[in-house]
Amino acid sequence: MPGLLRDYFVVLPDSVAGHAVAGRLPASEAATGVGDVLTVAHPSGRPWIVARPLVRKVSHLARGDDALVLIGPDRVPEAVLAGLLEGARDRAGLERRLARLPGLHHVVARLSGEIWMRGTASGLRRIYHARHPEAGTIASDRPAVLAHLTGAPLDDGALALRLLDFLPHPLSRRALWQGVHEAGAGYGIALPAAAPGTAAAPGPREHRWWEPPAPELSLAEGARGLGDAVAASVRAHVGGLDRISCELSGGMDSTALTFAARETGPATLSLLTVAARDRYSEDEGWARRAVEEARRTGSTATGTGTGMSAGVPGLNHHLIPAADTPYFYAGLASFADELNDEPLPVAPGRARAHLLLSRAHATGSRYHLTGYGGDELFLGLPHTYQDLFHGNPLTAWNRLSGLRHQLGWPLLPTVKALADRSPFPRWLAGAVTTAPQPVARTPLLSWGVRQSLHPWLTERARALITEEFRAAAEHAEPIDPWRGRHVDIDAVRMGARHFQAMEDIGMTIGLPVAAPFYDDRVLEATLAVRLSERIAPWRYKPLLAEAMRGVVPDALLARTTKDHMASDEHQGLSEHAEELAELWTGSRLAEHGLVDARQLRRLAAEPFSPVLVEHSVSSTVAGETWLRTAENAWNSPQLTPTNTAAATATTMTSEASL
Repeated sequence: MPGLLRDYFVVLPDSVAGHAVAGRLPASEAATGVGDVLTVAHPSGRPWIVARPLVRKVSHLARGDDALVLIGPDRVPEAVLAGLLEGARDRAGLERRLARLPGLHHVVARLSGEIWMRGTASGLRRIYHARHPEAGTIASDRPAVLAHLTGAPLDDGALALRLLDFLPHPLSRRALWQGVHEAGAGYGIALPAAAPGTAAAPGPREHRWWEPPAPELSLAEGARGLGDAVAASVRAHVGGLDRISCELSGGMDSTALTFAARETGPATLSLLTVAARDRYSEDEGWARRAVEEARRTGSTATGTGTGMSAGVPGLNHHLIPAADTPYFYAGLASFADELNDEPLPVAPGRARAHLLLSRAHATGSRYHLTGYGGDELFLGLPHTYQDLFHGNPLTAWNRLSGLRHQLGWPLLPTVKALADRSPFPRWLAGAVTTAPQPVARTPLLSWGVRQSLHPWLTERARALITEEFRAAAEHAEPIDPWRGRHVDIDAVRMGARHFQAMEDIGMTIGLPVAAPFYDDRVLEATLAVRLSERIAPWRYKPLLAEAMRGVVPDALLARTTKDHMASDEHQGLSEHAEELAELWTGSRLAEHGLVDARQLRRLAAEPFSPVLVEHSVSSTVAGETWLRTAENAWNSPQLTPTNTAAATATTMTSEASL
């Protein structure tokens, strides 16, 4: 069934109206054939949290009127929950204790008469809230659920924003439905609890619970912390499982996670590599070397008794031939089976991702790991040299000179960009332009990337986008006062949002998919390292390399190159020209007055047009396919049955997972 949400949870007020809302939740297991509904009750017995977590675990503990619910990849033992909850008088006390856990959980707590909800600082887990006309504030990890429950219409301004290639902070948190709001990453929402059965509690208040750590550690100190954080995150996902899989592209990120996964001691570890069409690609060769090294060496943590040592057939390498791999833009005619929270630019590659995850599922894997997030965390974007310049200008200029020659930046524009001190609101107000695309050799040393509006956007779309940026700039504050840290954190959060597409495809197939690098503890460990040691133009991901030394063989940490798939995307425009032309016939975006469908059909017939070299169509394709999927959501009349007795019974066993 297109557009069906297989995974969600909703937080409800303790009232008759809140109970009634629970009965309107979309798509019971009778309609989908997947999953049971779990309910955690208020002390009154009415439903507080209603969830279908599918691949996630719901851990719950109540102590009197206080309670803690964690929703994440691993079941949290009751003794650990008790240690977190006991002595935590308020949300600040709770958050200090939660820092002991991997940062992968949604948190919902009831403390001293207040409800506290938050996702993760990395943006991998998010919280949305909306005002229900009878029940008051309701919250969820899925904005589409809130839109369904409140009858919220789509917001054309937010939809127009998603037609950009990059959506910077704070505009990235604009939900696609009117009246549905996202709590920013690093922020949570607090609700005073109303007396049971009375009128709804006052509206939510947003509070910041996370601050990036100061960059004070040396490379050696930071590497130890990062290595521990990566290992803990991998264990939280796959620890104790007998059959797991990893995407082994051959790059440093996927290689690092492959060897970290091996340390958990599975009986079978399946590694999947997609062969490249480009004969100059190096990834496949490095992937083969990684497999050889993994078979030659045993696990350092568990010795040779895990099935991972040399000569034991517990390590399987599956090479997917390039001829089997779809080009980008394949499968557009059959819309996605999953409704993402928003249009995601990775959508044109859905068929490729589906193939890879299907092959992983066919190996019998119970969990699949990917290296997503590694580039955003460990490469170091050029903007960070602005920060380095303030503390150590000679070192900064020396390193920036090396980077400038690598990227072909002219000297005077680089000096001018380095000297620029424009505040964030001013930059944001001018971050989109109707002028042609900035040249590739423009120095990237500001608060982000300045974008040119695509030529197929209508005047209405352009007006909506520019007004959204202007309005946001009036009150915008950066994530961090330092430009480089702001851009680094924003890039991680953008990548984490995009990864949702992979998670949702995995749920469609029945295979949990994880990106351990998006763990908050991994992000913190990275940001805690001094910038001068964390990035360097002549070393490739030095922090990750040092963190994985002793786990990943040194020969594999010596790689300094990275492959790209631009040719597959460009060729996909040609291979799937007819599908693209069909997509723009009866375009939903055109019906909303946002794109010129006639121009898009012409471009579909000219896949190598200079316009498509200068402007990517991927975000527009993502917007169109998402909109069609959203239209088909919840076309079944079946709802989730909820009653007080069932709610109370489920609360007693809410640590169970699906």
